Amino acid sequence: MKKGILCTLYIVTMSLFVGCQKQQQKFEYNVDKFYDLEILRYDVPEFDSLSLQQKSLVYCLSEAALWGRDILFDQNGRYNLRIRRALEALYVQRDKVQCTDQDWAVFERYLKRVWFSNGIHHHYSEDKFLPEFTQEWFVAACEQAGVTYDPAILPVMFNPAVMPKRTTAQDGVDLVLNSAGNYYGEGVAQAEAEAWYAAHKDNSPEPKWIGLNSKLVKNSKGEIEEQVYKVGGLYGEALEHVVYWLKEALKYTENDAQKLAIEKMIAFNETGDLQTFNEYCIAWVKDLDSRVDYVNGFTETYTDPLGITGTWESMVNFKDLAATKRTQLISSNAQWFEDHSTTDPRFKKEEVKGVTAKVITAAILAGDCYPATPIGINLPNANWIRKEYGSKSVTIDNLMHAYNEAAKGNGFNEEFMIDDEIRAIYEKYGALCGDLHTDLHECVGHGSGKLLPGVSKDALKEHASTIEEARADLFGLYFLGDPKLVELGLLPSKDAYKAGYYQQQMNGLMTQLVRIEPGKDIEEAHMRNRQLIANWVYEHATNKEVEIIARDGKHYLRINDYEGLRRLYGELLAEIQRITSEGDYAAAKEIVEKYAVKVNQDLHKEILARYKKLNLAPYKGFVNPVYHVTRNAAGEITDVQLDFTEGYVEQHLRYSRDYSPLPDVN
Repeated sequence: MKKGILCTLYIVTMSLFVGCQKQQQKFEYNVDKFYDLEILRYDVPEFDSLSLQQKSLVYCLSEAALWGRDILFDQNGRYNLRIRRALEALYVQRDKVQCTDQDWAVFERYLKRVWFSNGIHHHYSEDKFLPEFTQEWFVAACEQAGVTYDPAILPVMFNPAVMPKRTTAQDGVDLVLNSAGNYYGEGVAQAEAEAWYAAHKDNSPEPKWIGLNSKLVKNSKGEIEEQVYKVGGLYGEALEHVVYWLKEALKYTENDAQKLAIEKMIAFNETGDLQTFNEYCIAWVKDLDSRVDYVNGFTETYTDPLGITGTWESMVNFKDLAATKRTQLISSNAQWFEDHSTTDPRFKKEEVKGVTAKVITAAILAGDCYPATPIGINLPNANWIRKEYGSKSVTIDNLMHAYNEAAKGNGFNEEFMIDDEIRAIYEKYGALCGDLHTDLHECVGHGSGKLLPGVSKDALKEHASTIEEARADLFGLYFLGDPKLVELGLLPSKDAYKAGYYQQQMNGLMTQLVRIEPGKDIEEAHMRNRQLIANWVYEHATNKEVEIIARDGKHYLRINDYEGLRRLYGELLAEIQRITSEGDYAAAKEIVEKYAVKVNQDLHKEILARYKKLNLAPYKGFVNPVYHVTRNAAGEITDVQLDFTEGYVEQHLRYSRDYSPLPDVN
């Protein structure tokens, strides 16, 4: 639960300034746009500065990443692979289908959306999106093209009442039975799953994450049993390829620490043994000297309704040596931040261990990092490993740069920021505040605090992700306004933090609502986190530290007291940390339901109308570069080159052709 999607300062606003951005040659960032989605391309600066050994390592790790694609589709819904393959088969038989260009354009947009979401549910809202073409059109088109498909996919695709939510967080319903995610077999109820996990829980001082890499199903006797993700087990056909390329990567490792971590990941994929996974996490955290790094495997638990099982994801990257100096400065002061937070001393770490931070350049995105991706990551997720061995925190610089470059001149700030003064502050300091908030969130926010003895990591259940993201965000926000950042040279002015504070409140109270359909509640954990913070602060701003004012028929955020706002952030941080440390489920439920879920419908309608006029897409995703490898007669890699010309459709068709080993039903 430590992957910081961190849309807070970037994804919605897509900063418009260039002052803090890197200078580089002309690069085409914009690729495609459909529905509420925009596809971008990201550059991989300094790739040519890597050695051939490092480039070869990046290539092998990238291949290992791409072979997990089918796994995520299947985890997101048991019919997704069948649906995707039927759609793709029809797409490549276009010349056999008798239809208008408009009919085909509607079909193509739906397929693009399925690719983007890795299934038929919106990647962010969790709602199923329905085709704009009819079931009758689809059936007729498949008949004309000679495409066969499982008839069971038809109600799943076209009936809005069938599997309407990928992951539900609705209070009072069976979260497992009412979620479409394929983490549990058919007929497994929430109470049954929770009872199984409780019976198999590891209560040792160094516990294994039971359920991280498995699916609970009912056997022929109606008993719950576990199907483990491993070679020879569930998803074994894909993991065999992952293991092959991880073994190839061993030929190019930079040092023994990196080699050990990859060997442990190989062993984990081959055996499914969770003790081996712990050993991998420890080895990975200890690998501090390698320039090339990666995330690979079953990692985040956001889309499991019970927050237990990890989704497949991978990101291959290498260290941005110059920018990493900033995050290293933050991590070297981690104990100072911990000691000076507003939380109760009972919940503070006496000794912050092993917080390592770096700025990275993403080289490939895969699984739950593709096409939509985080811009910051803090791993591993096991609290005891973080406490004893530390964690790695990263900020992904080239992706943030791509967002900013693709969004220049979009008119967003002019429409939603209250006046020229705040726009000027944001233009001057917004990018820097965004970088620093990401760094603070990932480097010290997630790594701060501790659980009291006996408190389980899953005590907050379905609200754990929202509370954890709020905790890290608040930690970052509170210290963003601390004079310590000016003292450290991380901010150039004592007023610079105001750009970050204004954006957080504007986004949480108003502008992130562009991602929500009219009449809907907020479901996604990161969005809930941001609204929770903004609404709580707004309600507790008794001295009008923050207010929303009306002007010319539009509503704007106004901050009257930035120091007062920082004080409120500190108060909420203390309470959120208490809830976390004590495992206070009742308090977590109350604060989430009161501040994070419901939407002001009148304000929502206004924001949607204003945003629509700008013709912007609120969600962004990427296409990956293509790696071209040259080998000699002995099969040895002699060169690795990047190609940025592949389009969105071409890339997904290629991935489905070249990296799709799983059967339709798993």
